[in-house]
Amino acid sequence: MTAFRKPPHSIGDSTLLRIGASLVRPDPAGCPLGRALRARALVKAPGRLPAKPVEDFSFKPFFALLDAVEHAGRSLVEAAADPANFRRCTPVHVAWASEAARHYLTARTEQEAARGAANQSPLLPVAPAWVAGSKKLAQPDARGVTQYERTVWGRGYASQDGRVREIWIPSLGTVKRDRPAVEIAAVAHVLLTGTPSLTPFGAPSTPLPGPHVRPERIRVIGVGLADGRTETLADWTAEETEQRYLRAEVAASMADLADATEARPSADCVRCVGLPDCVALPRVPGLLGVAATPRKRRSLSVSDLRAYGNCAEQYHATRVLKLRDGHTESAAIRRGRAVDAWLNGRHADPARGSCRAVPLPEHLPGLTADEQYEALAMLHQHRAHCPFDGLADHETVEPQRRIVAYDPQADVVLVADCDLVHSDRGGVVVRETKTTTSTYHAGGLMRQYPQLALAVLLVEGGVLGGDALRSRIELEVLRPDGARLEELDPHDSRTVDRARALLRELVADWAADRGYQAAPSSGTDCRACDVHGWCATGRERTKTVDGAA
Repeated sequence: MTAFRKPPHSIGDSTLLRIGASLVRPDPAGCPLGRALRARALVKAPGRLPAKPVEDFSFKPFFALLDAVEHAGRSLVEAAADPANFRRCTPVHVAWASEAARHYLTARTEQEAARGAANQSPLLPVAPAWVAGSKKLAQPDARGVTQYERTVWGRGYASQDGRVREIWIPSLGTVKRDRPAVEIAAVAHVLLTGTPSLTPFGAPSTPLPGPHVRPERIRVIGVGLADGRTETLADWTAEETEQRYLRAEVAASMADLADATEARPSADCVRCVGLPDCVALPRVPGLLGVAATPRKRRSLSVSDLRAYGNCAEQYHATRVLKLRDGHTESAAIRRGRAVDAWLNGRHADPARGSCRAVPLPEHLPGLTADEQYEALAMLHQHRAHCPFDGLADHETVEPQRRIVAYDPQADVVLVADCDLVHSDRGGVVVRETKTTTSTYHAGGLMRQYPQLALAVLLVEGGVLGGDALRSRIELEVLRPDGARLEELDPHDSRTVDRARALLRELVADWAADRGYQAAPSSGTDCRACDVHGWCATGRERTKTVDGAA
């Protein structure tokens, strides 16, 4: 345990340590130091809060609707008619939040009816947050902390006598069933020991005056907003809650979080106040070819650009808000995922060697008979182009490597998930593998697959290390009846110039957009969109297209 040092460019007070229960959830891909900074709730970047022209927190309007119903006594119809509950929200966000609130409130009504039928006392909404361990220390401890707080996120309920406390944790889609034991134990213990408190933004919490009854029963409920289905994650006595807290070693996990010093580039870099001082995050000034605008820092991937090219509102809803209606995936997506999964597992094997000498599986999970035939045929075609033919054993191999870099001129964090990155005689090789049943298309490879352009610039910019003269970008295209392997040279100035021009072209409109209006590009099938059910523009367009057919 050592005193925490704020990043030089940050301001604020580091004497408050506020650990939300979700922060103790293991995250191997996250940044330990970034998570430690998030727990210092009063440490922030200098200046005014950056502009946020469109709401980017999925649950914001959903919580506003529930607050109006559960704490202000309004009906959901009244709350949904109030534009104040949807400030800066796109139409899709509004429609989703209204539907999610209806599913949630229906589930709450059904649960309370069941409690009544079982002669159990009702659970009433609780507005103040439960905060545990908020007593102020007389002097800073070895960490430099004078106040520790443990918090939870969700919707709180309690019996009128205070003997039962319950929290509902919503998920955007179906119920999240894989929450680790340490997180559930952390949540339950805050409910058991926490005091109703005011938690103003940018200040320590303030316990409300008592007396406060120690609960005898703790319940943690997961709820999926796609359908309103629930699952009980914890239903424990006070004694069992204490035992689970100790057994899950929650306190040790929180100590590890608080004392972390390792910086690891990840998607979380986009919201980290320590980014300006971080030496672990590669910087490539001018990578995107656009200037920063006075708004909140954003992240960007090629998948984001692809979605934005289809429709700006589709991008915002699916890539920023992470909304999905759960419609059935296409055969192409299922097949591609199955092929990728087998290749990733095979290429990650320490005793790898060429796939040419490895027996192919008899079947791949989750595919129909036709999809099985196509997928296995693609794996057969891969054998002729396996990257490990002749690759020395000492070379490093990283399937599904996530590359994170920062363009300070655009104030954008770039995230690239590469199918395979490996070293080769001092150089670095980035390979993208694509599966298709269509014929080969003529034209520029980088325009058809923009991730190649990004990979060229990342290697050329030194983000992946290695000798650029010995490095290359590869595209492997697998079809049931054939395959091809293309190469791009990140040291070739013409290739780099084309990649730079293409990326600048693709990014320009995205960088300037401040409204994300629904405007599907020609050729986009709105019926295949993940948010079609919440998009009035898409439904109207589908109706028009179907009527003209």
